[in-house]
Amino acid sequence: MGRNGRVQDMKPQAGLSLSQRIKSILVGSSGNLVEWYDFYVYAAFSLYFAKAFFPEGNQTAQLLNTAAIFAVGFLMRPIGAWFFGRMADRHGRRVALTASVLLMCFGSALIAVTPVYATIGVAAPIILLCARMIQGLSLGGEYGTSATYLSEMATSEHRGFYSSFQYVTLIGGQLTAMLVLIILQKFVLTQAELEDWGWRIPFVIGAVLAIIAFVMRRDLAETDSFKRAKRHEGSISALMKHPREVAIVVGLTLGGTLAFYTFTTYMQKFLVNTSGFSKDTATMISASALFLYMLLQPAIGALSDVVGRRPVLITFGVLGSLCTVPILTTLQGVSDPLHAFFLVMAGLAIVSCYTAINAVVKAELFPTSVRALGVGLPYAVTVAVFGGTAEWMALWLKHLGNEHYFYWYVTGSILVSLCVYATMRDTRKDSAIDKAGG
Repeated sequence: MGRNGRVQDMKPQAGLSLSQRIKSILVGSSGNLVEWYDFYVYAAFSLYFAKAFFPEGNQTAQLLNTAAIFAVGFLMRPIGAWFFGRMADRHGRRVALTASVLLMCFGSALIAVTPVYATIGVAAPIILLCARMIQGLSLGGEYGTSATYLSEMATSEHRGFYSSFQYVTLIGGQLTAMLVLIILQKFVLTQAELEDWGWRIPFVIGAVLAIIAFVMRRDLAETDSFKRAKRHEGSISALMKHPREVAIVVGLTLGGTLAFYTFTTYMQKFLVNTSGFSKDTATMISASALFLYMLLQPAIGALSDVVGRRPVLITFGVLGSLCTVPILTTLQGVSDPLHAFFLVMAGLAIVSCYTAINAVVKAELFPTSVRALGVGLPYAVTVAVFGGTAEWMALWLKHLGNEHYFYWYVTGSILVSLCVYATMRDTRKDSAIDKAGG
């Protein structure tokens, strides 16, 4: 035992130098960037390809259809989390990370070559649906495995900082998707060309990047935590031996994921469909806010290494409960882009207190033998139910003329998570990663 009654830290990655450990973290997280770029390109470009796959109805109806398929991708994530989490806990983190990015490549390539509705009729949205299901499987495995890998690779003193790069790269993937959109909008294609065929370009880029990430991940070092574990279970029955930890993952994720998808993927559509900004202006507002949001993650991750995980999560819970309705209500009637930017940024700054550290908190809850599955599966189920349906729920309520109900829905979910944050243990002080065995 160390001072203050803490379990003595195990020496992380004894066979690796600091530079090798950092390289492994960067390579592992760069693959995460590619995965999330591929997944978010769909959301970023749906304003342009919606009518290519769903030609009937008004803009809100078309976006509802694309949002429904976006949600289906999330519904596949629990299956991916189970499959790749089991693989990671039984055969190693590197094997699962390599396989997941290869599957994402296939999904992106399939969307890039799918003919439109006018060419093959109803088969077009069916193929699109299948591609999103494949991407959902891939991403479901990516979160738990990459969170586990980054947390196990990091030193205990700086685990919050290093693991925050999962969301740096997650946001970076989303931001890269938006930057590709901005470049195509401003410098390469007209709006008509984007709606006709230009929306395929980012999916081609994503498939190529996924191949590059696959090659890079083949040489990743395996974590010492996995290599020294006495058991490699990775089964549902083994996970169910930790019901409290599973419940904590669900509870701490619920409000955070809903707030995250509200202020990231849905926000671009909100700015167009509700606030009345042009597509170009909405993209610029969202991209600028996301860039600053990305930079916040390491700072808040590092803060959690000093003050603990619980105080940071509680900050998100309190501010999210108090500020979500005022921010979204004000944003609804904003016409000035700068004013809109500051409101979106305020929301993202609050959400940062969840996103920067939620992955490491989950990894610190579970023993090595079921860590990837424990991090990934309950998270994926919760995200599928709440995060993946956020956009669809918001658009549906708007379609019914009750958009403000969605603001309260987000607030109520954050409040539920706040109750979890207030009662859970601080995993920085009591981390399962620092305990021998597993």
